[in-house]
Amino acid sequence: MSRTIVPEPLTAAAFAPFGDVLEAEGAPDRIINRGRCGRWHDRARLDVDGGRAGVSLFRAEPCALPLRLDLMERHPLGAQCFVPMSPDPFLVVVAPDEGGTPGRPRAFLTRPGQAVNYHRGTWHGVLTPLAAPGLFAVVDRIGPGENLEEAALDPPWEIAAP
Repeated sequence: MSRTIVPEPLTAAAFAPFGDVLEAEGAPDRIINRGRCGRWHDRARLDVDGGRAGVSLFRAEPCALPLRLDLMERHPLGAQCFVPMSPDPFLVVVAPDEGGTPGRPRAFLTRPGQAVNYHRGTWHGVLTPLAAPGLFAVVDRIGPGENLEEAALDPPWEIAAP
């Protein structure tokens, strides 16, 4: 079996088993502020257990493709939403759960204006911006309890340049 993953474009349909794609595509659901603002309403399932949803800022160092994928993580107590604060693309890596460990990963490349929300318990790669500044607003669970599981991938996967 090949240990190379070729990133695919991020679409709501392809990403649905893992989470939500947030983007302002098509007509807004609501027009507010006296007609001056379109609202794409309730686009992410912020499922949290035993805590509350909070907003944090993350700054990650940019990476280049090809990239070695040797670690995945998941959050059993809450969803995690990443909203880039620049128009640059970032890499999204997810995997199905196979008996408590990540299955075969899939990689997606975002386009400007896209954000992702990983559903609770979804295996995903670490934050991987492809350009500086790598700044993201992150909405996730704040509260007591262990909400991080990590899995080392041995052998690792390679994510190819598109």
